[in-house]
Amino acid sequence: MNIAPNPHDQAQDNAPDTSSDELPLVRISEVTKRFGDFTALDGVSLDIRQGEVVAVIGASGSGKSTLCRTINRLETITSGSIIIDGTPLPEEGAELAQLRAEVGMVFQSFNLFPHRTVLDNITLAPINVRGIPKDKAVARAHELLERVGLADQAAKRPGQLSGGQAQRVAIARALAMDPKIMLFDEPTSALDPEMINEVLDVIGDLAATGMTMLVVTHEMGFARNVADRVVFMDAGQIVEEGDPATFFTSPRTERARDFLSKVLSH
Repeated sequence: MNIAPNPHDQAQDNAPDTSSDELPLVRISEVTKRFGDFTALDGVSLDIRQGEVVAVIGASGSGKSTLCRTINRLETITSGSIIIDGTPLPEEGAELAQLRAEVGMVFQSFNLFPHRTVLDNITLAPINVRGIPKDKAVARAHELLERVGLADQAAKRPGQLSGGQAQRVAIARALAMDPKIMLFDEPTSALDPEMINEVLDVIGDLAATGMTMLVVTHEMGFARNVADRVVFMDAGQIVEEGDPATFFTSPRTERARDFLSKVLSH
């Protein structure tokens, strides 16, 4: 697999480091998650800065999706803490629902309501959770459908869409809540190969606008060309992280080198 140079690398290398001057948008501290005797996350700590795109990669079962799902408490944590924009993530109740509205989530399998139209799928949460008037929610939905290249699909139901179209609707639905951060849990893993790029292009366009994102992905080209930082996980831990250019050309750990030798050789 040939990975093209990231045009942002030089700009990032020359940019001043201001990360120490501001608190991260998301702070994950010593998070552990156990399922019975199995430890899915083992003392994971990670900061995500405003406007940063973080790609989380690793073999299946390494804890990537579990980490993603803890950030909006779709998975409860066994220990540790998660803080979003200065607010600790509650365990339940109205406070959790309110904070979840700040965190957009795009799943592997779209999770659209099958018997509702595309337009309804996008407007339901803004109307019922945010309290946005219906006419404004509908107008915003049409703007977002235009943005993801589906302006003519508003009246269809999910079953009438291709997988790539359904995933782009799911992205529009998440954006309709005006989230502070977008989480993508392997957003292309359920797609046929020819549909993957249309979804990655939309995510890349979002990155270009400065949207804060955590993307769990198997797409190494995307991680190399779009992410500001790559996080490599193995056995429930963050083994290595760094800028894409360094990670993909000079990984520091033997585990990362072994992983890359397998995924980049095809």
